[in-house]
Amino acid sequence: MQKLFANTYQGMTVLVTGHTGFKGSWLTAWLLEMGANVVGFSLPDPPTTPSNFAVCNLVPLMTDVRGDVGDYTAVSHLIATHQPTLIFHLAAQPIVLRGVAEPKLTFDTNSGGTVNILEAVRHTDSVKGVVVITTDKVYENQEWLWGYRENDRLGGHDPYSASKAMAELATAAYRSTFFAPETYDQHGVAIATARAGNVIGGGDFGSYRLVPDCMKALMAGQPIGVRNPLSVRPWQHVLEPLSGYLWLGAKLLSDGPAFGEAWNFGPQEQRGLSTREIAEELIARWGSGSWVHTQPGYAKVETGLLRLSWDKAADRLGWQPVYPWKQALGEIVDWFKAHQQQQDMHSVVKEHIAQYVQHAQILGLPWTE
Repeated sequence: MQKLFANTYQGMTVLVTGHTGFKGSWLTAWLLEMGANVVGFSLPDPPTTPSNFAVCNLVPLMTDVRGDVGDYTAVSHLIATHQPTLIFHLAAQPIVLRGVAEPKLTFDTNSGGTVNILEAVRHTDSVKGVVVITTDKVYENQEWLWGYRENDRLGGHDPYSASKAMAELATAAYRSTFFAPETYDQHGVAIATARAGNVIGGGDFGSYRLVPDCMKALMAGQPIGVRNPLSVRPWQHVLEPLSGYLWLGAKLLSDGPAFGEAWNFGPQEQRGLSTREIAEELIARWGSGSWVHTQPGYAKVETGLLRLSWDKAADRLGWQPVYPWKQALGEIVDWFKAHQQQQDMHSVVKEHIAQYVQHAQILGLPWTE
């Protein structure tokens, strides 16, 4: 693959927490393509069966470490042993409805796990940059027609959202107390948070998530169950925020605290799209299927209207999304059809990344130069 992100990752040791998850596995695959020495840290069992990580057979290409991000001793030993230069912290309990069912686990993982990463970084000399991945749901829900900006109020009325908002606050506290910009020449660490919502893509088999629910139903020849057909979300292909995370990581290493703050990464469609539109487009691209409206007891905890403004990333990072929503859904259908046909999924993922990069190069995005 051509040199990307200022060739930052060639030969670099990069820690990805949550590497067996949906986003983490795609990030790991991309980093490996760019020549990074990837260390992954996740729970012993992948979050889903099957999983993108497993079907791509990434273990032989990286250092695969299993443990709980909620265990500080394990996290501290991990970082001290492998001495990463950059950390992408994605490990999380990512499901809103599971957060209602298991609130303590959600807070321990999402809030406490982030603190454990930052505390371990505080006691090592190798780490120069940390990108903490949270979510668009960190914002206090206002049901605004316009997108939330990075300086809007944080909040959360359910355990998942609140736990991620707490992770943002903890990161800000560590940054101002232990990794302040004015003392960067002493500690040499730059820390940023990244917020992206409703990330979709091939290889996502998660529960209580619209696109995985759609694809599992379509592959099984069953109707798709849609909880809230009118809910609007900033749907985006997985490679969109990952390009933002990777470019942000490169900027943290090259420019330090100048980029050590919160960043939104969102899709082309600023108006957002309803869950009904997504389901119907997937059905059309699959070539068959139907959907039905379901109403689970916990549907009320989910936000009805949610959009992100990525103006700041566009202005200061030169970042923008590459795929319009229908093209993103086409990529997803292609992945699941390849999986159903038992193709070599590592090769499929590499090809999807290469195609995305080609489209980004046509747009002249700075991370492709």
